[in-house]
Amino acid sequence: MPTADLRRVCALNFTRSLAYTSILFLLPLQFVRIGFNGWQIGLIVSLLSIAPLLAAFPTGWVNDRFSIAGAIRAAFLADAFLLAILAVTTSFPAVCAAFFLLGAANNILDVSLASLVYKDQTAMDQNRKYGLYVFWNGFGAVFGVAGGGLLVQASDFRIMLFLFGGVMLLAAAFVRPFEAGKFHLTGLRDYGRSVLRRKSLLFVVFVFFLGLHWAVEGTVYAPFLEKRFGLDTWASALYMAAGLLFLPIGALAIGRRKFGLAANRKLILAAMALSGGGLILMTFGGVYISLAFRLIHDFGDGAAGVLIALYTSRLFEKQSIGGSAALVLAVQILAKMLGAMILTPLGFRYGLQWPFWVAGGLLLADAVYGAVIFKRIEY
Repeated sequence: MPTADLRRVCALNFTRSLAYTSILFLLPLQFVRIGFNGWQIGLIVSLLSIAPLLAAFPTGWVNDRFSIAGAIRAAFLADAFLLAILAVTTSFPAVCAAFFLLGAANNILDVSLASLVYKDQTAMDQNRKYGLYVFWNGFGAVFGVAGGGLLVQASDFRIMLFLFGGVMLLAAAFVRPFEAGKFHLTGLRDYGRSVLRRKSLLFVVFVFFLGLHWAVEGTVYAPFLEKRFGLDTWASALYMAAGLLFLPIGALAIGRRKFGLAANRKLILAAMALSGGGLILMTFGGVYISLAFRLIHDFGDGAAGVLIALYTSRLFEKQSIGGSAALVLAVQILAKMLGAMILTPLGFRYGLQWPFWVAGGLLLADAVYGAVIFKRIEY
């Protein structure tokens, strides 16, 4: 990918992550304060996943056949409008509708920006390329949560949402055509041949169980910190931002290692083990012990994110990778939605530590599954 294009994609992904992560992590606190209960919060967050389930493949197909820049620009404009809506309403139906559409807009950005990186065929070390991409995504999350928490502490959630909406408008104004976003005549059968192979299906199962734990981040994470450690919004945001800082650090660690199939296979299993173990152990001890294990979890997540993107890029043909990778992402989104609907009520009923324990245990089990499939099949 030309250097200028890669920089622009990383900058746009930073901006997308900045707004989306602040909403995902901090708004559950606002929902609790305005009286939404566990099942309502779980439903709201799951709506961020239902819309992408519908939008992911069509977006990927459009990415394969048409210019990508228009889809990115439209999604940023939609984000700006929806953040403004969330700033002025406390109605449960209105919040549900806004989150549904926000999920679609974010998914269009996620799929389209990833498609640009996947389609690139410029000679570049693959660990470094995907390490940079995931690094800026994670760095955006750090700024979003820390900046959002500071804005809420200094003013309120409305100001945070309006300001991030303005950032989305600014990003839309700077979108230009990309060299990698070229037109291809791609038929629906091409996607079936790509995804319905044994190699692809085994990988899809792996990413499904990885995606289940994302629900915990968006539903019970902030309430857990508030109830378990007595943290206010700003302190919770600092805790989250400190953890999220280790996402790009984990991505950078992978990006600095030279590409190698055997080495990457060991790295992804180690990353999954760190992610799962850290997620479970962050529920024990005092706030600083908890934070230490949270850092371990996020480091593992950042490292795993790079390698998942890299494996996806190697799994599918470039001319159909937009739609094929979108289908893989849809599976992860489905996992997140199911996790939100199952783990959130579990946490609010039996204890907010339970979703972390269950999700962490599934990550560790997924690492064992990955050890088996990656040994038998070369990705």
